[in-house]
Amino acid sequence: MSAMLNVEDLRVEFPTRTGMVQAVRGVTFSLGQERLGIVGESGSGKSQTGRAIMGLTPQHAHISAKRLEFSGIDLLKVSQAQRRDLRGNRVAMILQDPKYSLDPVMTIGRQIVETLRTHEKVSKAEAREKALDMLAAVQIRDPARVFGLYPHEVSGGMGQRAMIAMMLIAGPELLIADEPTSALDVTVQLDILRILDSLVIERGMGLIFISHDLRLVSTFCDRVIVMYAGKIVEELKASELSQAKHPYTQGLLNCMPRIGADRHPLPVLDRKPEWLL
Repeated sequence: MSAMLNVEDLRVEFPTRTGMVQAVRGVTFSLGQERLGIVGESGSGKSQTGRAIMGLTPQHAHISAKRLEFSGIDLLKVSQAQRRDLRGNRVAMILQDPKYSLDPVMTIGRQIVETLRTHEKVSKAEAREKALDMLAAVQIRDPARVFGLYPHEVSGGMGQRAMIAMMLIAGPELLIADEPTSALDVTVQLDILRILDSLVIERGMGLIFISHDLRLVSTFCDRVIVMYAGKIVEELKASELSQAKHPYTQGLLNCMPRIGADRHPLPVLDRKPEWLL
């Protein structure tokens, strides 16, 4: 399996009053046509890794890497115009909460059409038809009705589906999903995962699934990367997550509640200084 994305020694730093803060420290991995999970607690560098790949890191940050390459394109050397052309077209990112990602003063349909027409030369009528088809593809029952609604008029689950439709309308090769199900009901989570799964299989996409939910990642992804304090501490097959060797991963697994077990109070993760090295 050839890799569409190669990341080697990725580093993201932010200047502060007290010096540089390292958000991502030497992250290395590759991605093919598969589902790669990135897990870790808040502040572990998961989202910043995804944003660096997308080119969405704030301008005051410093990004460096020995290699940050997508389909032979050096993402560190491309111009801003080339980045914008890639973003939403060949590489897309689903953000965590659709209510903050969708424009509140534009209808859902208009936002999806605008995304498509930014990257493809199609008429308004053709763009509308493609947008309706994409809304149907993400299992929205009445696409024509939802097309004319504003983001505040739909539920969280429907807003997330609309966001996925907008990110997929241009047919990206790589999709980064940053906690796409964390704010959704369990039943809606399963629907969203089924949609993402079918898209990876049918379109041959590469998917980076960023999450803090180890149980979800272990059942949905092919491989898992575990991050702590900006670096990768372990990488393994998702099906073998329960057999993790690193004490941090073991600690995260041990903190999860278990049905039928007396685990009160729940175990607390005992962080070790050597994990930072």
